[in-house]
Amino acid sequence: MRRHIQAALLLLTGSAVLHISLLSQVYLRYVKEGLRPFLIASAVLLLVLGVVSAVRDGLPFAPRRPEHRERADDQGPVDDGHGHGHGHGHDGGPRVAWVLFLPVLALLLYAPPALGSYTAARETDNAVARVSEFDPLPDADPAPLALSGFIARVQQDRERSLAGRTVLMTGFVTPAKDGSAKDGSWYLTRLVVSCCAADSRSLRVRVHGRPAPPADTWVTVTGTWHPGGGGELGTATAQVALDARSVERVPEPVNPYQDTTPLLP
Repeated sequence: MRRHIQAALLLLTGSAVLHISLLSQVYLRYVKEGLRPFLIASAVLLLVLGVVSAVRDGLPFAPRRPEHRERADDQGPVDDGHGHGHGHGHDGGPRVAWVLFLPVLALLLYAPPALGSYTAARETDNAVARVSEFDPLPDADPAPLALSGFIARVQQDRERSLAGRTVLMTGFVTPAKDGSAKDGSWYLTRLVVSCCAADSRSLRVRVHGRPAPPADTWVTVTGTWHPGGGGELGTATAQVALDARSVERVPEPVNPYQDTTPLLP
Protein backbone atom coordinates (compact mmCIF):
# COMPACT_ATOMS: atom_id res chain seq x y z
CA MET A 1 0.00 0.00 0.00
CA ARG A 2 1.47 3.34 -1.04
CA ARG A 3 1.98 6.18 1.38
CA HIS A 4 -0.71 8.42 -0.08
CA ILE A 5 -3.23 5.57 0.19
CA GLN A 6 -2.30 5.13 3.84
CA ALA A 7 -2.99 8.82 4.43
CA ALA A 8 -6.37 8.48 2.71
CA LEU A 9 -7.22 5.46 4.89
CA LEU A 10 -6.39 7.39 8.06
CA LEU A 11 -8.57 10.30 6.93
CA LEU A 12 -11.46 8.03 5.96
CA THR A 13 -11.29 6.08 9.22
CA GLY A 14 -11.20 9.26 11.29
CA SER A 15 -14.12 10.70 9.31
CA ALA A 16 -16.17 7.52 9.77
CA VAL A 17 -15.61 7.36 13.53
CA LEU A 18 -16.33 11.08 13.89
CA HIS A 19 -19.51 10.70 11.84
CA ILE A 20 -20.99 7.96 14.05
CA SER A 21 -19.87 9.46 17.37
CA LEU A 22 -20.14 13.26 17.03
CA LEU A 23 -22.55 13.89 14.16
CA SER A 24 -24.97 11.06 15.01
CA GLN A 25 -25.75 8.52 17.71
CA VAL A 26 -25.01 5.46 15.60
CA TYR A 27 -22.12 4.63 17.94
CA LEU A 28 -24.68 3.47 20.52
CA ARG A 29 -25.18 0.37 18.38
CA TYR A 30 -21.66 -0.74 19.24
CA VAL A 31 -20.51 0.76 22.56
CA LYS A 32 -21.99 2.24 25.72
CA GLU A 33 -22.75 5.95 25.94
CA GLY A 34 -19.85 6.75 28.28
CA LEU A 35 -17.27 5.87 25.61
CA ARG A 36 -18.34 8.67 23.27
CA PRO A 37 -15.57 11.14 24.31
CA PHE A 38 -12.92 8.49 23.66
CA LEU A 39 -14.34 7.77 20.21
CA ILE A 40 -14.32 11.46 19.33
CA ALA A 41 -10.74 11.84 20.60
CA SER A 42 -9.64 8.79 18.59
CA ALA A 43 -11.31 10.16 15.46
CA VAL A 44 -9.60 13.53 15.83
CA LEU A 45 -6.23 11.82 16.35
CA LEU A 46 -6.71 9.74 13.20
CA LEU A 47 -7.61 12.84 11.20
CA VAL A 48 -4.54 14.69 12.48
CA LEU A 49 -2.30 11.74 11.62
CA GLY A 50 -3.87 11.55 8.17
CA VAL A 51 -3.32 15.25 7.50
CA VAL A 52 0.28 15.12 8.75
CA SER A 53 0.97 12.06 6.61
CA ALA A 54 -0.56 13.70 3.54
CA VAL A 55 1.37 16.95 3.99
CA ARG A 56 4.61 15.07 4.57
CA ASP A 57 4.16 13.23 1.28
CA GLY A 58 3.35 16.40 -0.64
CA LEU A 59 -0.40 15.84 -0.96
CA PRO A 60 -2.66 17.15 -2.40
CA PHE A 61 0.13 18.20 -4.77
CA ALA A 62 2.56 15.91 -6.55
CA PRO A 63 3.74 13.15 -4.20
CA ARG A 64 7.24 13.70 -2.90
CA ARG A 65 9.79 11.22 -4.19
CA PRO A 66 12.06 9.80 -1.51
CA GLU A 67 15.64 11.08 -1.76
CA HIS A 68 17.17 7.62 -1.86
CA ARG A 69 14.95 6.71 -4.81
CA GLU A 70 16.01 9.82 -6.72
CA ARG A 71 19.64 8.82 -6.27
CA ALA A 72 18.85 5.29 -7.39
CA ASP A 73 17.13 6.63 -10.52
CA ASP A 74 20.21 8.69 -11.35
CA GLN A 75 22.53 5.73 -10.90
CA GLY A 76 20.37 3.21 -12.74
CA PRO A 77 18.76 0.02 -11.44
CA VAL A 78 20.25 -1.43 -8.32
CA ASP A 79 19.98 -5.08 -7.31
CA ASP A 80 19.14 -5.08 -3.61
CA GLY A 81 19.76 -8.77 -3.25
CA HIS A 82 16.26 -9.98 -2.57
CA GLY A 83 12.98 -10.46 -4.38
CA HIS A 84 9.88 -8.33 -4.17
CA GLY A 85 7.25 -11.00 -3.66
CA HIS A 86 7.09 -10.80 0.13
CA GLY A 87 3.57 -9.41 0.43
CA HIS A 88 4.24 -5.69 0.70
CA GLY A 89 5.81 -2.86 -1.21
CA HIS A 90 8.62 -0.57 -0.14
CA ASP A 91 6.29 2.42 -0.25
CA GLY A 92 4.15 1.44 2.71
CA GLY A 93 2.60 -1.27 4.84
CA PRO A 94 1.33 -4.74 4.00
CA ARG A 95 -1.28 -5.24 1.31
CA VAL A 96 -3.68 -6.73 3.85
CA ALA A 97 -4.24 -3.15 5.05
CA TRP A 98 -6.51 -2.72 2.02
CA VAL A 99 -9.07 -4.84 3.88
CA LEU A 100 -9.50 -1.96 6.34
CA PHE A 101 -11.30 0.00 3.65
CA LEU A 102 -14.32 -2.33 3.90
CA PRO A 103 -15.42 -1.58 7.50
CA VAL A 104 -14.58 2.10 7.02
CA LEU A 105 -16.82 2.34 3.96
CA ALA A 106 -19.52 0.40 5.82
CA LEU A 107 -19.53 2.98 8.63
CA LEU A 108 -19.74 5.84 6.15
CA LEU A 109 -22.31 4.38 3.75
CA TYR A 110 -24.36 1.85 5.74
CA ALA A 111 -23.61 1.35 9.41
CA PRO A 112 -24.34 -2.21 10.58
CA PRO A 113 -27.42 -2.45 12.83
CA ALA A 114 -27.38 -3.19 16.54
CA LEU A 115 -27.35 -6.78 17.74
CA GLY A 116 -30.75 -8.45 17.77
CA SER A 117 -32.61 -11.73 18.07
CA TYR A 118 -29.88 -13.85 16.45
CA THR A 119 -27.48 -12.90 19.23
CA ALA A 120 -30.09 -12.97 21.99
CA ALA A 121 -31.08 -16.55 21.15
CA ARG A 122 -27.49 -17.65 21.76
CA GLU A 123 -26.74 -15.69 24.92
CA THR A 124 -27.00 -16.78 28.54
CA ASP A 125 -30.01 -14.83 29.71
CA ASN A 126 -31.68 -13.27 32.73
CA ALA A 127 -28.64 -12.70 34.95
CA VAL A 128 -29.87 -9.80 37.08
CA ALA A 129 -28.46 -8.35 40.28
CA ARG A 130 -29.75 -9.44 43.65
CA VAL A 131 -32.21 -6.97 45.18
CA SER A 132 -32.51 -6.86 48.96
CA GLU A 133 -35.60 -4.65 49.06
CA PHE A 134 -38.01 -3.63 46.31
CA ASP A 135 -39.66 -0.25 45.98
CA PRO A 136 -43.45 -0.28 45.64
CA LEU A 137 -44.72 -0.66 42.11
CA PRO A 138 -45.94 2.55 40.46
CA ASP A 139 -49.61 3.30 41.04
CA ALA A 140 -50.17 3.59 37.29
CA ASP A 141 -52.13 0.84 35.57
CA PRO A 142 -50.37 -0.71 33.76
CA ALA A 143 -47.20 -0.27 35.79
CA PRO A 144 -44.19 0.42 33.54
CA LEU A 145 -41.18 -1.80 34.23
CA ALA A 146 -37.78 -2.47 32.72
CA LEU A 147 -37.22 -6.11 31.82
CA SER A 148 -34.55 -6.44 34.52
CA GLY A 149 -37.00 -5.09 37.10
CA PHE A 150 -39.70 -7.56 36.05
CA ILE A 151 -37.28 -10.50 36.14
CA ALA A 152 -36.00 -9.54 39.59
CA ARG A 153 -39.51 -9.16 41.01
CA VAL A 154 -40.67 -12.48 39.55
CA GLN A 155 -37.83 -14.46 41.11
CA GLN A 156 -36.78 -12.44 44.17
CA ASP A 157 -39.70 -10.38 45.52
CA ARG A 158 -41.06 -12.26 48.53
CA GLU A 159 -43.84 -9.70 48.85
CA ARG A 160 -45.21 -10.87 45.48
CA SER A 161 -45.86 -7.32 44.32
CA LEU A 162 -46.58 -8.55 40.77
CA ALA A 163 -49.53 -10.69 41.84
CA GLY A 164 -52.61 -9.41 40.04
CA ARG A 165 -50.81 -6.36 38.62
CA THR A 166 -50.73 -5.39 34.96
CA VAL A 167 -47.31 -4.30 33.73
CA LEU A 168 -45.97 -2.66 30.58
CA MET A 169 -42.54 -3.46 29.09
CA THR A 170 -40.64 -2.67 25.90
CA GLY A 171 -38.14 -4.82 23.98
CA PHE A 172 -37.60 -6.60 20.69
CA VAL A 173 -39.00 -9.92 19.52
CA THR A 174 -36.95 -13.10 19.69
CA PRO A 175 -38.63 -16.28 18.39
CA ALA A 176 -38.75 -19.23 20.80
CA LYS A 177 -37.12 -22.20 19.11
CA ASP A 178 -37.23 -24.78 21.88
CA GLY A 179 -39.92 -27.42 22.30
CA SER A 180 -42.24 -25.19 24.31
CA ALA A 181 -42.57 -22.86 21.33
CA LYS A 182 -45.39 -25.11 20.12
CA ASP A 183 -47.77 -23.07 22.28
CA GLY A 184 -47.07 -20.00 20.15
CA SER A 185 -45.04 -18.19 22.79
CA TRP A 186 -42.07 -15.95 22.03
CA TYR A 187 -39.62 -13.73 23.88
CA LEU A 188 -39.63 -10.04 24.67
CA THR A 189 -35.91 -9.27 24.77
CA ARG A 190 -33.33 -6.68 25.68
CA LEU A 191 -29.57 -6.87 25.17
CA VAL A 192 -27.50 -4.96 27.70
CA VAL A 193 -23.78 -4.24 27.58
CA SER A 194 -21.08 -3.41 30.12
CA CYS A 195 -18.69 -1.86 27.61
CA CYS A 196 -19.48 -2.77 24.00
CA ALA A 197 -21.61 -5.10 21.90
CA ALA A 198 -19.04 -7.88 22.27
CA ASP A 199 -19.89 -8.36 25.97
CA SER A 200 -23.67 -8.22 25.60
CA ARG A 201 -26.03 -10.33 27.69
CA SER A 202 -29.72 -10.87 27.15
CA LEU A 203 -32.80 -10.28 29.28
CA ARG A 204 -35.81 -12.27 28.11
CA VAL A 205 -39.43 -12.59 29.16
CA ARG A 206 -41.53 -15.30 27.53
CA VAL A 207 -44.78 -13.92 26.15
CA HIS A 208 -47.99 -15.97 25.94
CA GLY A 209 -51.38 -15.19 24.50
CA ARG A 210 -50.49 -13.07 21.47
CA PRO A 211 -48.99 -14.08 18.11
CA ALA A 212 -45.33 -13.22 17.63
CA PRO A 213 -44.50 -10.20 15.47
CA PRO A 214 -41.54 -10.60 13.09
CA ALA A 215 -38.16 -11.20 14.72
CA ASP A 216 -36.29 -8.05 15.83
CA THR A 217 -39.48 -5.95 15.84
CA TRP A 218 -39.55 -3.52 18.76
CA VAL A 219 -42.80 -3.77 20.72
CA THR A 220 -44.43 -2.67 23.94
CA VAL A 221 -46.26 -5.51 25.69
CA THR A 222 -48.96 -5.10 28.33
CA GLY A 223 -49.94 -8.07 30.48
CA THR A 224 -49.76 -9.94 33.78
CA TRP A 225 -47.36 -12.50 35.18
CA HIS A 226 -47.87 -15.95 33.67
CA PRO A 227 -48.10 -18.52 36.49
CA GLY A 228 -47.45 -21.59 34.34
CA GLY A 229 -44.55 -23.96 34.94
CA GLY A 230 -45.30 -24.76 38.58
CA GLY A 231 -42.90 -22.22 40.10
CA GLU A 232 -43.94 -19.93 42.93
CA LEU A 233 -43.92 -16.18 42.36
CA GLY A 234 -41.11 -14.52 44.28
CA THR A 235 -38.79 -17.54 44.15
CA ALA A 236 -36.07 -18.70 41.78
CA THR A 237 -38.42 -21.41 40.46
CA ALA A 238 -40.92 -18.86 39.10
CA GLN A 239 -41.20 -18.73 35.32
CA VAL A 240 -40.22 -15.38 33.83
CA ALA A 241 -43.25 -15.08 31.58
CA LEU A 242 -46.16 -12.80 30.75
CA ASP A 243 -49.78 -13.32 29.71
CA ALA A 244 -50.02 -10.56 27.10
CA ARG A 245 -53.15 -8.46 26.71
CA SER A 246 -51.78 -6.21 23.98
CA VAL A 247 -48.70 -5.94 21.78
CA GLU A 248 -47.94 -2.64 20.04
CA ARG A 249 -45.10 -1.91 17.65
CA VAL A 250 -42.81 0.95 18.64
CA PRO A 251 -39.72 2.55 17.06
CA GLU A 252 -36.31 1.20 17.99
CA PRO A 253 -34.88 3.33 20.82
CA VAL A 254 -31.84 5.50 20.20
CA ASN A 255 -29.86 3.41 22.70
CA PRO A 256 -30.95 -0.19 22.09
CA TYR A 257 -28.67 -1.60 24.83
CA GLN A 258 -30.15 0.41 27.69
CA ASP A 259 -32.81 -1.46 29.67
CA THR A 260 -35.02 1.47 30.53
CA THR A 261 -38.51 1.74 31.97
CA PRO A 262 -40.94 2.59 29.15
CA LEU A 263 -42.88 5.82 29.19
CA LEU A 264 -46.63 5.58 29.57
CA PRO A 265 -48.60 6.72 26.50
